[in-house]
Amino acid sequence: MLLMNVGLSFLEKLCNAPGVTGFEGDVQTILRAELEEIGTEIVTDNLGSIIAKVGNKGPKVMVAGHMDEIGFMVRLITKEGFIRFSALGGWWDQVLLSQRVAVYGSKGPVIGVIGSKPPHILSPDERKKPVEKNDMFIDVGAFSDEEVEEMGIRPGDPIVPISPFTSMANKDMYVGKAFDNRVGCAIAVETLRNLKEKGHPNQLFAVGTVQEEVGLRGAQTAGTLVDPDVAFAFEVAIAGDTPGVDENKARAKLGKGPVIFLMDRSLIPNLRLRDLAIETAKELGIEYQVDIMEGGGTDAGRISMVHRGVPSLCIGVPTRYIHSHTGVINIQDYYKAIELTSAIVAKLDEETVASIKKVW
Repeated sequence: MLLMNVGLSFLEKLCNAPGVTGFEGDVQTILRAELEEIGTEIVTDNLGSIIAKVGNKGPKVMVAGHMDEIGFMVRLITKEGFIRFSALGGWWDQVLLSQRVAVYGSKGPVIGVIGSKPPHILSPDERKKPVEKNDMFIDVGAFSDEEVEEMGIRPGDPIVPISPFTSMANKDMYVGKAFDNRVGCAIAVETLRNLKEKGHPNQLFAVGTVQEEVGLRGAQTAGTLVDPDVAFAFEVAIAGDTPGVDENKARAKLGKGPVIFLMDRSLIPNLRLRDLAIETAKELGIEYQVDIMEGGGTDAGRISMVHRGVPSLCIGVPTRYIHSHTGVINIQDYYKAIELTSAIVAKLDEETVASIKKVW
């Protein structure tokens, strides 16, 4: 078994950090500190993705997670002191009302709540239809636009969901924000840490990308800079183990191991790399799942298209309630993902990568 002793403090720190799309600086700082402690060469691209390298011989292997989380941006401040906002990433309107947020202005975070009408004063028609994002507002406890501006808030400032990383009654279960995709960032770093200690027959690049939620942008620039021979993106997988979810749309279950994606909207993975992942899981007795995600793309899809093309694969950790303020994961799936990816990357020597890259 390759798995080392993985602590949760690093993952907790990543998940609690503010880092909505386009504002990933705090997350990058945490990653940089961890990667410097491990002892790596670190560079960034011009969008802000962070790239750490260990090893100077063999094929180039890229393991990536995106640093950004979905959130909002201040669009305007009303004369009465309420904030209208725009979404950063994909939100379902129904999950927003009455949720706490933090607006990160020039004077630090300001707590607010997404306002809603009490049911007592809703008309029959209002009760029947959901409120749309464009009709919502954030209440920061102000009574004028001047008061909001005194708080250090202005249009363009990021707005971050509030949901601290917390263990549940079942100690394997954790609730919090930004599992999508601080989990992927942590897997990339822990894989690099593990293989730096154990040894690996390749040049390994651990990458935290930016702006995935608005078009996989950092994956393209970071992928171009690394120019890998093989690439992995680590993600969350949509959990289908809650009431009302059709298993034909989401098969993953918490506690049943990481998910090897057979396809998403952006990628049909390299088949030899996919099979290597499945074979490795079976060899080590690591429980795993497979699924198809037709409704979303991943960084693996964008990396696969840089330069002459890169054999790529996406591996995910099952997560409930993604693209909302709060998600739920089983930490054992996270541990197993690190173990699996460490074992796969350890096999990627010159000969194996050449066989993966061979065109049929």
